[in-house]
Amino acid sequence: MELKDTIELMQSEDYKERFTAEYDQLIIRYKKLKKMYDNWDHLSFVPRCPKSIYKMQLEVMERYLAILEARAAIEEVPVWDCTAE
Repeated sequence: MELKDTIELMQSEDYKERFTAEYDQLIIRYKKLKKMYDNWDHLSFVPRCPKSIYKMQLEVMERYLAILEARAAIEEVPVWDCTAE
């Protein structure tokens, strides 16, 4: 799945569909940033920010995912943790 695949759900009148799209977008962004972080020594470019900044961002994203997953359970919105791949 790519960010462009979430556009329709983000525009839905149904808050559960928008919620699902928000979660999917965060998963996509998290996975891409995590891949970059994990391959830090083999990147085709030199990041301008120190690696520690990216680590802090990943940690915040992980907390955000946990919050969304808790809300999803309470509000009965079907989402799944795609970070376990």
